[in-house]
Amino acid sequence: MKSYGQFCPVAKAAELFCERWTALIIRDLAAGATRFSELRRGVPLMSPSLLSSRLKQLEAEGVVERRAPEGSNERGARYFLTEAGAEFVPLVVGLGTWGQRWARRQLAEHEIDLGLLIWSLERSVKADAFGSERSVVQLNFIDQPSGKDAWWFVNENSACELCLHDPGFDIDLHLSCSLSDMIYIVRGDLPVSRAIADDRLEVHGAAAARRKLSAWLNLSPLAAVKPKSRSTAAV
Repeated sequence: MKSYGQFCPVAKAAELFCERWTALIIRDLAAGATRFSELRRGVPLMSPSLLSSRLKQLEAEGVVERRAPEGSNERGARYFLTEAGAEFVPLVVGLGTWGQRWARRQLAEHEIDLGLLIWSLERSVKADAFGSERSVVQLNFIDQPSGKDAWWFVNENSACELCLHDPGFDIDLHLSCSLSDMIYIVRGDLPVSRAIADDRLEVHGAAAARRKLSAWLNLSPLAAVKPKSRSTAAV
C-alpha cells in the first residue's frame, strides 16, 4: 500500500480505500459474497494471488474479518466486513451513484463481460418472485457461441442455482437477447418494457410468469439513477 506521506485522515483513508480493486471487494462483500471463489468471480481480471494478498491487507487493517470453516462439512474460510469495513459501504454506494449519473454509459468492448453478468444475476435475482414452487428461467444470448449462449437459473427454496446445462425441468420463462442488451437492462440503461417493445428482448412463458420478470431481475437501486452527463449516448 503506497503512502501519501500525510497525517491528514483523508489521505490515510484514501491509502487504503483508493487502492485498486479495494472498492470492488467491499462492494461484493456488502452484497453477500463470503467465499474466496465468490469474490474471484466479482473481479475476474484480478489474479488469485493479488486477491489473497489484498484480503490479508484488509484483514490487517481491521476492515475484513476472516472466519475459519465451521464444522467438517464446510471447506475454506469465509470473509466478512467488520464494523470499520461496513462504514465503507456508503462510500461504495456513493461511487456507484456518481458512476450511474456522470460516467460514460455506452459500453466499451472490454466492458461486455459475460461471466460478470451471469454472476451478478445469480447473486441478485429474487428467487421467490414466481412463488414458493420451483421455477426455471432460461436465458439465451443470441450473439454468443455455443456453450456460452444458454444459461439456466433454477429458483427454489428462496435460492437461485445457476446451471450450465439443461437441468431437465420445465422452463417457466425463456429470455433471449444480446449480451450487451442484457447488461444495459441490468444497469438500468434499458428498461425491460422498452427492450421488449423494441424487440431487443424476447420473453416467452405463461402470462403470470412474464409479469414477474422485473420482480425476478430485482435490479439494484442504482439502476434507477438517471444520467446527467451531456455526453451520455443513447442505448
